[in-house]
Amino acid sequence: MLVRIAGGAAHEAPLSLDGVRSYGEAIKKKTSLLSAGNEKKRAAKLKRPNHGAGVGPARKLKQARSFEPALFPAVMEPQASSEVLNRLWVLIESRKNADPAVSHSARLLARGTARVAQKLGEEAVECLIEAITGNRVGLIGESADVLYHLLVTWVDAGIRPEEVWQELQQRERVSHLTEGDDTPKRLLGSMQIGTSKIP
Repeated sequence: MLVRIAGGAAHEAPLSLDGVRSYGEAIKKKTSLLSAGNEKKRAAKLKRPNHGAGVGPARKLKQARSFEPALFPAVMEPQASSEVLNRLWVLIESRKNADPAVSHSARLLARGTARVAQKLGEEAVECLIEAITGNRVGLIGESADVLYHLLVTWVDAGIRPEEVWQELQQRERVSHLTEGDDTPKRLLGSMQIGTSKIP
């Protein structure tokens, strides 16, 4: 994890659970400041259902797993694959103008970009915590949350999944070209793909 000390240069520091949690709190504070000015306006616009006072771990898990209705009836459910991301993006995109009181996606999108980004950051931190603690089941669940909120972020930004798939495909192609080559940096530089994050 990169840590910036008193506005100076970023330094590499060991990734710890406390560090991840502190980073999560920093995300919440910064995005809250960005969206605080519109809080009253959002509250008047949204008719939020009363979910009760406290939200325990079991209820949080239930809410996280029920952000949208099933895309297919149980008898028609397709074999699990990455195609679910494309289908879920289409569903989220269709919820942009839905009633925020009945759609979690519509509720997030109605709250604006700062809130959408904040939720993605929070879920990413929770995913890191599960990875650090070695909780495989928790990591699977939190990974699904991260992917869902990433899709919401794409919808908010007007990005279609195929744009990201194209970028990944380009990196995959470059990775194959550099296999067995002892000078991959030269090849990467000549291809001008704008990143060194090649599989």
